[in-house]
Amino acid sequence: MQDDLTAERILILDFGSQVTQLIARRLREAGVYCEIWPFDADPARISAFGARGYILSGGPASVTEATTPRAPQAALDSGLPILGICYGEQALCAQLGGAVEASEHREFGRAFIDVTDECALFDGVWPQGTRAQVWMSHGDRVTALPAGFRVVATSDGAPFAAIANDDAKLYGVQFHPEVMHTPDGGKLLSNFVHNVCGLTNTWTMANFRDTARAKIRAQVGTGRVICGLSGGVDSSVAAALIHEAIGDQLVCIFVDHGLLRANEADEVIRVFRDRFNIRLIHRDASDLFFAGLEGVSDPEQKRKIIGGLFIDVFEEEAIKLGGADFLAQGTLYPDVIESVSVGGGPSAVIKSHHNVGGLPARMRMQLVEPLRELFKDEVRALGRELGLPETIVGRHPFPGPGLAIRIPGPVDRDKVRILQKADTIYLEEIRAAGLYDAIWQAFVALLPVRSVGVMGDGRTYDYACALRAVTSTDGMTADVYPFDMTFLTRVAGRIVGEVRGINRVTYDITSKPPGTIEWE
Repeated sequence: MQDDLTAERILILDFGSQVTQLIARRLREAGVYCEIWPFDADPARISAFGARGYILSGGPASVTEATTPRAPQAALDSGLPILGICYGEQALCAQLGGAVEASEHREFGRAFIDVTDECALFDGVWPQGTRAQVWMSHGDRVTALPAGFRVVATSDGAPFAAIANDDAKLYGVQFHPEVMHTPDGGKLLSNFVHNVCGLTNTWTMANFRDTARAKIRAQVGTGRVICGLSGGVDSSVAAALIHEAIGDQLVCIFVDHGLLRANEADEVIRVFRDRFNIRLIHRDASDLFFAGLEGVSDPEQKRKIIGGLFIDVFEEEAIKLGGADFLAQGTLYPDVIESVSVGGGPSAVIKSHHNVGGLPARMRMQLVEPLRELFKDEVRALGRELGLPETIVGRHPFPGPGLAIRIPGPVDRDKVRILQKADTIYLEEIRAAGLYDAIWQAFVALLPVRSVGVMGDGRTYDYACALRAVTSTDGMTADVYPFDMTFLTRVAGRIVGEVRGINRVTYDITSKPPGTIEWE
C-alpha cells in the first residue's frame, strides 16, 4: 500500500548480484523509497507497483546465452526511466537491438573510465574529459548499441562503459556505482532518481516514524502486542516504536538464555523498564538453554536448539499473560529480500535464525513488523529519532544465539564466563582508544584448543582466544581493522592477566568477501 512516504518509488529488478542490496541502500540514502524484486516477478505486479523508474541490477549470468535472465517486458514497455547496471546494461542493450559478446579483456576490481560526453547521470559529478575510478566485474561487454543510444564513457575493457538514450531516459553503466569502490557512484544514482526520474526526498526516518505509528495503530486497534526483546538494535527499536504508538498495549518479554555479553541483561532492564517505562517481563531461562546445548558442537544445531527453546519459553510467558493478539518482530528488509533471493541462494542457511515466513499456527497471533521496510543503518537512524541511548543504537551486531556460536565446540557456563570477561576487556580497550564507532564489529571468540603456558612460577593449561575486529559499510563485506601492535599487546596482556582460564591471545586477520561475517 502506498502512502505519502513511499508514493515516489523506484523498483530494482534483481538478476542475482551479491551487491544488489547496496543499490537500494544508496537510493534510500538519497531520500527515495525503493524495493528489490526478482527479475521474473509477475508482470502484472510490476506494472501495479507504481514505480517512477526501474533499475536493472548486475548478475552472474551471461546475456550471450539464450536461457539466461532478461529484463521484464513490462518495464521496457513502460516508457519510464531505466538504469541498467553491469548485467542490467547488457540485458537492456541485447533486448533493444544492440549486441553483447564475451570479452577477451575482462575487468574485475578497480578500474578507470574516461568520460567522453555529457550525461544526466554525470551532471555535477563527472564533466566531459574526467578520468574516474569505478568498480568493474564483468566478462562480457556491449559491442553494438541499440538505436537512439550514444557512448558517454569508455574503459580499457569496455568501449561502452556508460551509455545514454536521453530522449527515452534509458541509461546503462558497465561498472557498479552502488559499491564504495566507485567513490562517486552514490551521486550518479542520486542523479538518476532525482534529475532523471524527478523524485524528491520524501524518505526520511522522521517521516517514517510518523507513518509507522499510524500503521501500527491501524493494524493493532485495541489488541495486545507482545514483543521478544533481546537488547539488540532491531528488537529494541521495534519495541520503542510500537510503545510510542500504542503504549501499555505492548508487553515485552526478555528471554535471558545466559549467552549474552556481560551485564547486558541488566542494561536491557534499565533502559526499557526504568527509562522508557515499557511493560517488561524478564525470564532467566539460562539453566534450560545450557542443558539443551550440553555436548552440542555444530553451530547450526546450536542455532536451532536455541531458537526452539526461545519459542518454548516465550510461549510459556505469553500464556501466563493470558495470550496476545499480535507478535512484534524486528524483521528487516534484508531478511525479506534474502528469503526470496534469485535462484534460491544461500539465504535459507544464512538467515535460519530469522523468521520471515510467518508464525507456527499454534501461536494464533498476527505479526507486527514495523521495521520490515528498513535497512540496518535506517533502523539505527530511527532509534536515534526515538531517543534510544547510543549504547543500544550504536551497538555492534550481535548474533541471536549469542556467545554460543563464538565458542566453537560444546558450550558450558564456565566457557561463557571466561568469554564474557575477555570480551568485556576487549571492548573496554576499544572504547578507551576511541575506536568503537570506527569498527563495524569486534568480539572475542574462545577457541576449542588449550595450550601449555608458563605464568609466574607455574605451568598453565588453559584456553586460547581470538580477537576479531572488522570494518564494513554495508554488513556484506568486511576488512580487518588495522590495530597497531601497542594496542594488541595491551589487550592481550590484560586478558591473560585478568581472565583466569586464558593463557594465549591471537588476532584474527581474516577478511570476508560478500556473505555472512559472523564467527561460527
